[in-house]
Amino acid sequence: MRQPRRDTRGIVDPAGLLRQVRFRRLAPAAELAELVEHYWFIDWDLDRPFEQHVVGHPAVNLVVLRPTVDDPVTAEVSGVARELFSIKLADRGWVRGVQFRPGAFRAFSGRSPAELTGRRVPLAQVLPVADPGDRLAAAATDQAAGAVLDELLLGLCPNPDESVRLAMRLVDRVRQDRGLRRVEDLAQEAGMSARSLQRLFTQYVGVGPKQVILRYRVHGAIEHAEGEVDWAAVAAELGYSDQAHLVREVTAAIGVSPAAYAASLR
Repeated sequence: MRQPRRDTRGIVDPAGLLRQVRFRRLAPAAELAELVEHYWFIDWDLDRPFEQHVVGHPAVNLVVLRPTVDDPVTAEVSGVARELFSIKLADRGWVRGVQFRPGAFRAFSGRSPAELTGRRVPLAQVLPVADPGDRLAAAATDQAAGAVLDELLLGLCPNPDESVRLAMRLVDRVRQDRGLRRVEDLAQEAGMSARSLQRLFTQYVGVGPKQVILRYRVHGAIEHAEGEVDWAAVAAELGYSDQAHLVREVTAAIGVSPAAYAASLR
């Protein structure tokens, strides 16, 4: 069975998050592994409110949340975020999430994820499934919660076509190869025009290939932030034209400069 990712890519100050909450990932059922990145579970019991920021992956998430023990459980589908995602946690609560692989959500919904980009929509408006909130609240273990999510997703009979698989494969190329810096290079590798690549990404990922490349470059930049950093060298490694370009993009994504972010971690 494919193991879930162990990196903290996209999480702003991951060490700070792990000091405040219990964060785990769980692999989906083998039949879902092609389409689902992982399940992610967070529980917290806090003396004071805590705010977490995430530069999200270009992926759709299904999110079931109980903000505090006094709140009802809500279930929603979160499209690819256009901006820094922030959530304030307080008291005692939990969240159970599904991260679909970028490009995969259409196999479950039959709809373009572009309809969800930058939005959070109640689950019932997106997928024809029963609300899993009560069953997840009653699940005594992570494995039991994973079984609830497996049943929910398998019940949708996901059917990936060749365009879904191509979109997933091309996003993986961007994520894994930091040398891929231009939309035209990715289009040439895929054997299609830049316009066709744009159309594929918009309809199956939810954002264009340029946004995906930029998102993963920002992930790479914030991963370098611990310790003393040669930001000019990082900019060259990640394919930025110069250090100033890196500074502009990272500042736009997380609200502070790379140097200020690195200083905050120290």
